Amino acid sequence: MKENLVSLLILDLALIIALAKAAGRLARALGQPPVIGEIVAGLLLGPTLFGGALSGTLVPVEVRPYLGALADVGLVLFMFTVGLEFDFERLRGSGRMAGAAVAGAALVPFALGLGLGWYLLRTYEPPHRTAFLLFIGVAVSVTAFPVLARILSDRGMNGTWLGSVALSTAAVCDLAAWSMLAGIQALAGASGHQWRVLLVVPYAAVLFLLVRPLLGRYLAGEGAAGSQSAGTFTLVLVGALVSAGVTQWIGLHFVMGAFLFGLVVPRREKTFAVREELLQRTQHMTVLLLPVYFVVAGFKVDLSDIGADGLVQLAAIFLVAVTGKFAGTWFAARSSGMSPRGSAVLACLMNTRGLTELIALGIGMEAGLLDQRLYSLFVVMAVATTAMTGPVLRLLTGRGDQELELDFIVPPPRRSVESPAPARRTVLARSEPPRTRW
Repeated sequence: MKENLVSLLILDLALIIALAKAAGRLARALGQPPVIGEIVAGLLLGPTLFGGALSGTLVPVEVRPYLGALADVGLVLFMFTVGLEFDFERLRGSGRMAGAAVAGAALVPFALGLGLGWYLLRTYEPPHRTAFLLFIGVAVSVTAFPVLARILSDRGMNGTWLGSVALSTAAVCDLAAWSMLAGIQALAGASGHQWRVLLVVPYAAVLFLLVRPLLGRYLAGEGAAGSQSAGTFTLVLVGALVSAGVTQWIGLHFVMGAFLFGLVVPRREKTFAVREELLQRTQHMTVLLLPVYFVVAGFKVDLSDIGADGLVQLAAIFLVAVTGKFAGTWFAARSSGMSPRGSAVLACLMNTRGLTELIALGIGMEAGLLDQRLYSLFVVMAVATTAMTGPVLRLLTGRGDQELELDFIVPPPRRSVESPAPARRTVLARSEPPRTRW
């Protein structure tokens, strides 16, 4: 790099971090997750305003490839933390309600998304129609687990039964979405290299059957010593980067490899302290690098010339995304015995998309399934549906200063014919914020 490019890169990095911090604080003051403000700040630096003159002045074209590389590293670290925080034990404790909610929150919007894909095919001509239809189905089915955890904590609901059901449902939806995206990317991959995708099966087997036990012994030893060395963090970080590189070579997006390696890290009691330290160190790095990803994503969003047809398509995308998530989750929860109000709260939470949706859309664009215009429309939908979660949730639950009292935060009681179970109420105190910042 030339000396002036190095200076521009450093100055742009400082500008992006400062803007992201300011936008995050503004979003929180407005009752939104900080990630909403950071995403909007990234979009404003894109070509939408002033025909790209602002972004061209602040972030010159010659600097963007280097920012893109930093953004990819930040994305690897973020997806590693998502996998690291994925708790399989939570899935066992939610029972029938979470299973029904998953069916409603994933299958219903996916089916409606297939219909939306057929509608969009009238205007768009993707290179692979089947992969395009499947991708649209996944794009409207995504729920952002990390953002949802933040919202639940802010509302004091992450320690409740309803919060547990919401997190379990979102976790399964995310896992299904990443699996589907891997298959879609393989389906839409370049000809002659699809055979590499088959290697993901033995690769995953090596990770879980060989790497996981070895890593568990090593981390347990570190935990028994009572402290974590810098070498431990380096080892795990190298493992996440290598895993990301392997899946990229296989033909899947590198975020799949980072997510897989996060899942591989053992969740034993002996490794708990070490995992906490790994999580904190990794998140300190993502605070600096993820805002760069928002800006890079913003460069691909151009809403200056979508026209009347684009507005109609945006309305269709928004209608399918919101209706599919809300109606599917609500009916599934009601059929399992949850109250109407509790079902509405759960449905509202499942409509959160956030950064997870942006990552999925980026994968679709790289695979050639989305052009810039359609990508821009889906990004607007992702931001809008995430931003509406907080206000709608406050409308449904009310708002208290120190504690929140709800009548649906315990499982529906089993009613007998002889004596109906009395209604149960409990007071919910605010709990500590979750580890994941996004």
